[in-house]
Amino acid sequence: MAGAGKEAAAQLANLLSKVARYSVFLGIGGSALQASLYTVDGGERAVMYDRIQGVLDEPIGEGTHVRIPWFQSPNVMDIRTRPRNISSVTGTKDLQMVNITLRVLSKPDVEQLPRIFRNLGLDWDERVLPSIGNEVLKAVVAQYQAEQLLTQRDQVSAAVRDSLMKRATEFNILVDDVAITHLSFGTEFTKAVESKQVAQQEAERARFVVMKADQERKAAVIRAEGESESAKLISDATKNAGMGLIELRRIEAARDIAGTLAKSRNVVYLPSGGPNMLLGINPTAQ
Repeated sequence: MAGAGKEAAAQLANLLSKVARYSVFLGIGGSALQASLYTVDGGERAVMYDRIQGVLDEPIGEGTHVRIPWFQSPNVMDIRTRPRNISSVTGTKDLQMVNITLRVLSKPDVEQLPRIFRNLGLDWDERVLPSIGNEVLKAVVAQYQAEQLLTQRDQVSAAVRDSLMKRATEFNILVDDVAITHLSFGTEFTKAVESKQVAQQEAERARFVVMKADQERKAAVIRAEGESESAKLISDATKNAGMGLIELRRIEAARDIAGTLAKSRNVVYLPSGGPNMLLGINPTAQ
């Protein structure tokens, strides 16, 4: 029995030794396999750096790929459009200081990723966009007066976009869109604009007063001409028809007075001489 136990123990020890030996090989193989594989996620590309050939000219697409450990190291780059704000304080054509902010949507040119990595590195946007953005802003804003930046904002934005796109292509960067998100002027220019607006409002008010006075003058002239014509017609009618028109007007006036008194709740006393109420209508009759 003792011999059988020793033999079983020897077999177990031999088995454990083989398992340990295989485990070491499996561990080394697993580590080598893990070191040889890398994954490129969606919206990314990898630029391979080879210790013998340098940066390879062909970017590597999405998926799992194999590399030679130590000799090759992949550098994953994001190719999705990314936003960036660029602020600049610059002068206009009429020497007014303006604070302007751009929102730029940009991405790297996929075909030129190896060149971008070789020349600019992984932080290509930090190295390029702030400098060329300020350069383009200063060059474009200097062509416009401060007032034109407000009245021709679309034109200014288009000029900045075209210039920035052209400038970014020199660094293999694609600019999808450029928009002016903030625009403010200095205190002196703001006060000048407010004073100009107040002056324009005062001028408009004065122009309205002049127009109103002119219309009132014309209305008075027309009214006077009408009254003169009416008086002439009455005089002619009186001359031709005698006192009939005066009596007609007297009757109409008496009717109006009677109607008004009939509707009034107060006690109203009329003078005893009824005809005296219309004295002076026909001076020739006196």
